[in-house]
Amino acid sequence: MKAILRRGLMLTLPLVLLGCGRGEGPQTMEVTATAYTMAEDETKKGNVGLAAWGDQLEPGMKAIAVSRDLIDEGLDHKTEVRIEGLDGTYIVRDKMNKRWKKKIDIFMGKDKEKALEWGKKTVTIHWTNPPTEE
Repeated sequence: MKAILRRGLMLTLPLVLLGCGRGEGPQTMEVTATAYTMAEDETKKGNVGLAAWGDQLEPGMKAIAVSRDLIDEGLDHKTEVRIEGLDGTYIVRDKMNKRWKKKIDIFMGKDKEKALEWGKKTVTIHWTNPPTEE
């Protein structure tokens, strides 16, 4: 009987773990990073600087937008993110169109030249997911 229970647990445990979703604690991921500005053609028409979660972006803020698949990984609104190669901590304040996957957009205020110079890069990001509530 114990062998049957042990075997059942061994078969079930991986399925339970796979269904748990995002991990807890420190996380690292390689993503595509582009840049955006407060230009009206890059944000909501008539609401320049208004992010998808309702935050009002201002020049000088260290903010990023994330693709929606990354929200499921724990990069939710107001998550602090470190981007390798850049100083400081960025805050998730915006989300991107659902067509994007594994991508962040770094907010560059009103500096279109800086955003164009950034272009498109692969970067490694770091963040910490809080413990999940059970």
